[in-house]
Amino acid sequence: MKTSPPRLPRHPAAAFGAAALLILALSTVSMSSHATEEPEYQVVRELADIEVRQYAAYAVAEVVVPGPAGKAGGQAFPILAGYIFGKNKGERKFAMTAPVTQTAAPVKLEMTAPVTQTVAPGGFLVQFVLPRGVTVASAPEPLDARVQLRDVVPARVAVIRYSGFWSAKNDAQHLAKLKAAMRAADLAWTGEPVYSRYNAPFMPWFMRRNEIWLPMAPANKR
Repeated sequence: MKTSPPRLPRHPAAAFGAAALLILALSTVSMSSHATEEPEYQVVRELADIEVRQYAAYAVAEVVVPGPAGKAGGQAFPILAGYIFGKNKGERKFAMTAPVTQTAAPVKLEMTAPVTQTVAPGGFLVQFVLPRGVTVASAPEPLDARVQLRDVVPARVAVIRYSGFWSAKNDAQHLAKLKAAMRAADLAWTGEPVYSRYNAPFMPWFMRRNEIWLPMAPANKR
């Protein structure tokens, strides 16, 4: 079984704000021998430059912010980071993957990737994926009422992976390429694309891992 990041919808606008990606930067600093945990998935089909992935269930902490798209990540970061870094209720400890640390109450959760963003009613939905094995039932309760916890059900998505700057132009080019490949394979999608970033802002553009996920229409899952 292969592990990798999930994608949920986001808007094809400018890239995430550097502040939102600071959470990945913090984890990367002490990642000498530990990879950032990502949601678990299986590649069920490969088509040219795209993959069809089946993601297992995972949990997210999410918040809706007004945007615009280019500023949504920066608006959401202090809210979600507050939860991840201990602004929550609970007495459990969670093993850290990147960085490798532990803490008592209030709980500090491990860093995961990617950070995802999508269009939502009244703004943009920004999500941090919670550590593997954590569910809404077991996660500590947020102290900030704006933070919502949600269990994401298993889902199949079509994914294109690419490097380069976090720009509306780069995103749009690869979204078009992903949709063209799906049309050629007679695969349908539903909902908004999800834009996922896996690297800190200081990562050179040519080494960055960016992905766009398109949720597959139910008929494609047969």
